[in-house]
Amino acid sequence: MDVQETTAACRDAFAELASPACIHDPYPFMRWLREHDPVHRAASGLFLLSRHADIYWALTATGDAFRGPAPGELARDFPRAATSLSLNLLASTLAMKDPPTHTRLRRLISPDFTMRQIDNLRPSIARIVAARLDGMAPALERGEAVDLHREFALAVPMLVFAELFGMPQDDMFGLAAGIGTIVEGLAPHASDPQLAASDAASARVLAYFGDLIQRKRADPRHDIVSMLVGAHDADTLSDAELMSMLWGMLLGGFATTAATIDHAVLAMLAYPEQRHWLQGDAVGVKAFVEEVLRCDAPVLFSPTSRIAQRDIELGGVVIPKNADVRVLIAAGNRDPDAFADPDRLDPARFYGTSPGMSTDGKIMLSFGHGIRFCPGAQLARVQLAESLPRIQARFPALALAEQPTREPSAFLRTFRALPVRLHAQGG
Repeated sequence: MDVQETTAACRDAFAELASPACIHDPYPFMRWLREHDPVHRAASGLFLLSRHADIYWALTATGDAFRGPAPGELARDFPRAATSLSLNLLASTLAMKDPPTHTRLRRLISPDFTMRQIDNLRPSIARIVAARLDGMAPALERGEAVDLHREFALAVPMLVFAELFGMPQDDMFGLAAGIGTIVEGLAPHASDPQLAASDAASARVLAYFGDLIQRKRADPRHDIVSMLVGAHDADTLSDAELMSMLWGMLLGGFATTAATIDHAVLAMLAYPEQRHWLQGDAVGVKAFVEEVLRCDAPVLFSPTSRIAQRDIELGGVVIPKNADVRVLIAAGNRDPDAFADPDRLDPARFYGTSPGMSTDGKIMLSFGHGIRFCPGAQLARVQLAESLPRIQARFPALALAEQPTREPSAFLRTFRALPVRLHAQGG
C-alpha cells in the first residue's frame, strides 16, 4: 500500500491499526508513524508513542512522570468503565498499579515466578510439546494439511497453564475459548457489543476462578494457585486480588505465547538459512527466540493506561497533564535508531546476551521494562525454547499449506489458522 497517501491525514492510529491493510502488515504504517507522528494524539485523546527511546523512557519513568488511573478517572475519562467488568478488572491488575501497592503485589507473586521455578516446569513442557507433535505427525505424514495454530500453538500454552494452575485440561480449554473475546473488548476502539461480550466472558472466568480458589484453599497442591492462596510471610492476597491476578495471568500469558509460536514457525519457514540457530546450543535457541519476539511482538501496543502527572514534552509535542499515554511496542522494536536493519530477522543481535538485551545494549520491548516488566516472560521463553528445536527436528520439511489467516485485531497480532504440511519427497 502507499503508506504516505493513506496516512498523511491520519487522525487516529488506533483506527488505522484496525484496518485490513494493517491487520495484514502493520509495519509500513508503524514506520510512517514513527517517522512523521511519533507522539500521536488519537481522536479519543489518547497519546501513542512509537519511537524506541520514548517508549523505553515511558516504561521506566515513575514518580512525577506517570501513574496508573484512579477509579474516579476511569469513570470520568472512560464512561463505560463504570459498568464494565472487564475494564474494571484491567484497572485492578498489577500492570495498572503504582508503588507501594505495585511493590507489595509484585513481592507476593515474584517467588512463584522465579527463573528456577519456571525452569522446573521444563520437563512437563517438553512432555506436552512432544505429545502435541506426536498427535500432528500421522496426518502430516499422510500428506494432509494440519492447522498448527489450533493443534500446537494454542494447545501448548493451554496445557502448560492447566498444569501451572492445577486445573483439569478440559477446564482450561473451556476458559481459553473466551480469551480472544475479552481481549478485543479491552481495545481502545472496541464497540459497545464487543465490550459487552468481553464482560460476559470475564464473568465466566471469574466464576471459575472463584470456585478454584476455594478448592485450592481446602486442598492445596504444588501449583501456583495453591501457592497464591496460601500465606506469604505475614501478608496475603485478598480473593479480589487473587482473581484479578489470575485473570491477568490468563490474558497476558496465553494468547501472546500462542501468537509468538506461530510467528516463530513462520520465521523458520520464511528464513530457512536461520534454522541453524535451532540446531545447536541453548544460547543459539535463545537468540532466535529473542529475535522473533523483537520482529513480531504479539501485543502491538500497551493495553494499560499511564496517566501523565504533569505536562510532558516529547519530540516537540506537549502531552498535557492527566492525558492517557500508550506505547506502540511493535514500532519501538523496529526502530532503526535502536536496532540496525530492523526489518531483517537476525538472531545474531541477541547471541550471548542477557535476556531481552541486544549486543548493542538495546532492550527488546515485547515484555515491557522496569516495574512494568511482564512477570510471565520466563514462562513464555521456556515454552518457545522447548517447542522450536523440537518442531525443527521432528518436521524439517515443514511448509505452509496455504496462507495463514489472522484475527482481525488491532491489538493482538495473532492467528485464526496456520495450515502446514510436509514437502513431498524430493520436493
